[in-house]
Amino acid sequence: GKHRLVIPCLGHFKEEYEKVSKLYMNNKIRTTRYTLLNFLPRNLFEQFHRVANLYFLFLVVLNWVPLVEAFQKEITMLPLLGVLTIIAVKDALEDYSRYKMDKQINNLVTKVYSR
Repeated sequence: GKHRLVIPCLGHFKEEYEKVSKLYMNNKIRTTRYTLLNFLPRNLFEQFHRVANLYFLFLVVLNWVPLVEAFQKEITMLPLLGVLTIIAVKDALEDYSRYKMDKQINNLVTKVYSR
C-alpha cells in the first residue's frame, strides 16, 4: 500500500516540517465570509440583493431628480443608511465570532492514530 510521511511541527523537526509543508495544502478550517479588505464591497453587494434595500436606493436616487424631489435629499437617505449600517455591524460581529471559533478549532491539539 501507500505510505505517508507525518512530520511534527515541534522542536528540531521545525525546519524539515517547513520544507515538506510547502508541498501540500494546509487543512485549516475557514468559515468566515469576509476579510478586512473585502468586507465593505462584499457586504454592500450582498445587502443590495434584498428587494427592500433596492427599493430604498431607488427612492434615494429618485429624490435627487429635481422634478420628482419630494423630501430633502438627506432625509431620504437616513432609512437606507440606518438599515445598511445595522446589518453591516451584525454581519461583522457574526463573522468575527466565526473567526474566533475557527482559530480555536485550528489550534486544537490532535492525536494521530498509528498502527
